[in-house]
Amino acid sequence: MNTINDIKEASLTAKAYFSGFESAHDTYNAITAAGNGKIYYVLCSESYEVGGQMYSYDPTTDQTQWIADLTEICGEKDADAIPQGKSHVRFYESHGKLYFATHIGVYEMIDGMERLPQNAPNGKKLYPGGHFLSYDLATEAFEDLALAPEGEGILTLTMDRERGHLYGITWPLGYFIHYDISAKTLTKVGLVSAKGEAGVPGDDYRVLCRSMVVDPRDGAVYFSTSEGDIFTYHPEKEGLHKVDGVDLRLDYFGKYDPKHPGSMGYNWRKIFWYAPEQVAYGIHGNSGYLFRFDPLTPTIELVERLTSEPSRKSGMFDQFSYGYLGFQPGPDGETIYYLTGGPIYIDGKRLKGADQIAKGAAKGLENLHLITFHLPTQTYKDHGPIFYADGSRPTYVNSIAIGAEGVVYTLARFEHNGREIQDLVKISLS
Repeated sequence: MNTINDIKEASLTAKAYFSGFESAHDTYNAITAAGNGKIYYVLCSESYEVGGQMYSYDPTTDQTQWIADLTEICGEKDADAIPQGKSHVRFYESHGKLYFATHIGVYEMIDGMERLPQNAPNGKKLYPGGHFLSYDLATEAFEDLALAPEGEGILTLTMDRERGHLYGITWPLGYFIHYDISAKTLTKVGLVSAKGEAGVPGDDYRVLCRSMVVDPRDGAVYFSTSEGDIFTYHPEKEGLHKVDGVDLRLDYFGKYDPKHPGSMGYNWRKIFWYAPEQVAYGIHGNSGYLFRFDPLTPTIELVERLTSEPSRKSGMFDQFSYGYLGFQPGPDGETIYYLTGGPIYIDGKRLKGADQIAKGAAKGLENLHLITFHLPTQTYKDHGPIFYADGSRPTYVNSIAIGAEGVVYTLARFEHNGREIQDLVKISLS
């Protein structure tokens, strides 16, 4: 692990927790602060034998607690199939329950790319598909709601809390799916963008959107594509519809070839609804630009570049090729919290990473920074780089939850018993 040798600015200290899962691997999105004050999260697995594990953290006791094995709660403990290795989505709370979904955690290298396995080891059955799930906060009971079609994992999830609808995008083909909670029906609507991440690079490959947003006024859900188009779906209308007159192909976002892997293209990285203005706020991953999306106009308006102060000064993109998913409004509903990267300078020179990589990963080592942005006053603040107490850096950070009094929680890599794992990390601003 690298240590600090060149930081002069104020920094924050991160506290790492070992939840008990020795094989914990990178988690994207799957952490949320619930209404009962606890933090719920999933630690993912790269194993063909053991699935991802769900935990909670109680700030009042400063203790973590194991809750469940994802494969078991999907009813597949004895299926002898590829396990439910991940949850790739945040939890959505509604009527005392947390709603979430599962995803595959292992891949098969086919033609030089990570693909949905076609050959399982040791006689195992192929992956059965991701599940929509609910967890009752009072009774601690799980309910298996629905299974994704065609053995696909569930990559992206959002919820219309007012109307009781779950919306997902599957991986790797990229089906848009809709689950009606009261009717208990699952609808496979259609593919969102060519053949998604199952496609052939240079032809029908398209990286898939990782975040969707619901307009609570009419229940329409919106997602982006790597080409920069915005699509919408309404449960009372048939099919997916392109939003005309607006797109994300902005010069400030950079230039991308959506047919090739290695970036999110023109996709937004993360987006949420902001009720005071009746619009959505999103972040473009590679460039770090915050934007305002008004679905009625429809318009996209750039607001501010939310990268770290060192990144803003250098003018360079951050090192994680997809950008960051640690982007969420805080408890006040007005302040955005964003965990992003910042360049490392050694002897006055910026540490440079790879120019290009063929998948979503870090091009090189960077610092982790916490940014806050207060929407009503348009106030940006970089709270500085974040380090563990021993001086090492949290890495591969793509999740965020904000607890009481602005305490930030995420899932990050650190060393435990001589090996690198990913687990819960707490960051206090005071």
